This record gives sequence, structure tokens and C-alpha cells, in this order.
Amino acid sequence: MLDVFITSRVRRKIIVIYAKYPDFKTHVRGLAKLIKEDAGNIQRELKRLEKVGFLTSERQGNTKVYSTNKQFPIFRELQSIVLKSQRTTQPHKKVTG
Repeated sequence: MLDVFITSRVRRKIIVIYAKYPDFKTHVRGLAKLIKEDAGNIQRELKRLEKVGFLTSERQGNTKVYSTNKQFPIFRELQSIVLKSQRTTQPHKKVTG
């Protein structure tokens, strides 16, 4: 369902990770390994999401680590949308009784 509203596959995967796990912090290569996408594409999307305020970053040595900006004005709403869309795309269990 999110694919209708967020057309970039990489951006959608990043938003889902950071919305579902707001305390998650990682660098570009770690995220690339996790979501199995090209690090260059991920870096471009992380910069965009940081520019609009959804993500924040900090330097740890030579590495830039990204995390969720929980103060982002629509963070709770976005998180709710992500969680709801995750529930609707998961297969339903058959209840027997």
C-alpha cells in the first residue's frame, strides 16, 4: 500500500525501517546490507530525508550515523501509517475453532 504514496522503493524501505524502529541508528553501509540496496542510492535518500527533517545524523569518527528525528512534525502519523500498512500486507492467519 505504501508503494502507491511513496514511489521510490529505496526511500520506502528506509522510511519503514526508521518509522518501525525509531531508536534504530546506522550508517549507509549497514543500512545497505540490511535492506539489500545499493549504498549510493541509500545515501541519496538518507540525505533527502535528513533535509526534510525526518532523519538526523551525527559524525562518529569518519562515519555518518543516521537516526529518526522523533520531533519531526508528522512522525507519529507516519509511524502509524507504516505500522498499519505492514499489518494489511501480512498474510492473515486462518482461525479454526
